[in-house]
Order: sequence, then C-alpha cells, then structure tokens
Amino acid sequence: MYKALFVAAVLAIAGFPAQAAADVLVARVNISTQTMTVTIDGRVIHRWPVSTARRGYVTPRGSWRPKRLHRMWYSSKYENSPMPYSVFYNGGYAIHGTGAVRSLGRPASHGCVRLNVANAARFYSLVREVGPSNTRIIVAN
Repeated sequence: MYKALFVAAVLAIAGFPAQAAADVLVARVNISTQTMTVTIDGRVIHRWPVSTARRGYVTPRGSWRPKRLHRMWYSSKYENSPMPYSVFYNGGYAIHGTGAVRSLGRPASHGCVRLNVANAARFYSLVREVGPSNTRIIVAN
C-alpha cells in the first residue's frame, strides 16, 4: 500500500497521470497470441498461455480493474462449471483457472480468460497482494 502511494506521489510530481501510478500490477491478454503477460511496476514477471473465446463467443476487449475475486466460483450460466481462482473484471467475465490445459494457447472458452490452475492461483494471489485498485487488466488483439 505504502509503495503504491509513494510511486503515485513520485509520478505525480514528475507530471505523470495518477492512473499510471496506480497500475502496479498489469495483466495484458493478447487475443492473437493467446498469451497473458503479467508485469509488476513495468517489469515482466510471467508470460502464460491462455484460452479466450472460441468461435461464436466473445472475449471483450478493453481495460478494467478487478471487480471481485473468488477462490472458487461455479458458473451458473455454464452447467455449474468450476472456475478456480476467479478474478472478475467485466460483469461475468473473469480470468480463472481451468483443468482443460490441453486447450491453452488457442481459443476454447465461452469468453473468460482461462489459465492453468497454478498460474491462475499465482495471479489471484498477486491481485490480493497489491489490491484491485492497483491492478489493471487489459485485453487486446
């Protein structure tokens, strides 16, 4: 918390927008390459394969802060499917773990961003550690 406030103060003095200071943790999901790159303070710490929306579904593009986190969530829309380590960022869309690891690296979901469960657990822990207000999720082509 204090680190984020310190960084915000330094960047504000230097003339950078306040939003840039708050983005300590950034997850960039690249739809084209089916990867998620995680940075802390601008330094890449992880690059993981993901699965985003398959044909007939959409993974929305944009930039969000996490809205809610659940250690385990079950989809009421898709047959009570388990969604471990869910980080919801846009309505019902989340970054979460999946057991369908053979599908990672290609579109396979109903719109969520799916990760290997261990990677989802790591991301979930990072969001909890730095806080949702210091986290940015960016989904782009």
